[in-house]
Amino acid sequence: QAQLVESGGGLVQAGGSLRLSCAASGLSFSVGVMGWFRQAPGKEREFVAGINWGDGNTAYGASVKGRFMILKDDAKNVGYLQMNILKPEDTALYYCTVRRGGVIATRATLYSYWGQGTQVTVSS
Repeated sequence: QAQLVESGGGLVQAGGSLRLSCAASGLSFSVGVMGWFRQAPGKEREFVAGINWGDGNTAYGASVKGRFMILKDDAKNVGYLQMNILKPEDTALYYCTVRRGGVIATRATLYSYWGQGTQVTVSS
């Protein structure tokens, strides 16, 4: 059974950094695209970043571009989200997700596999 497990969330001050990890079991990221989404209370799930596992192409949401970086480790089948210059508005539950195929979609409904999420809280 496919499973995604996120880790690395926590409480950090504004301006700080965190690195989230996403480990897959029963599923290889090489099937397509690994993505990160986030959802704050009362808001819709928002695309943060995605990476085509095969060719390494990446895409980022406008609000995180230049501050966040999505990374992959092929050997470990683990993906990462390096988050720098964090802001209070980055506070959310962060989800790792996978979709088959090569297109880095920004709509959550196009992703098939989801983790349980890891909480990121940025204090001002």
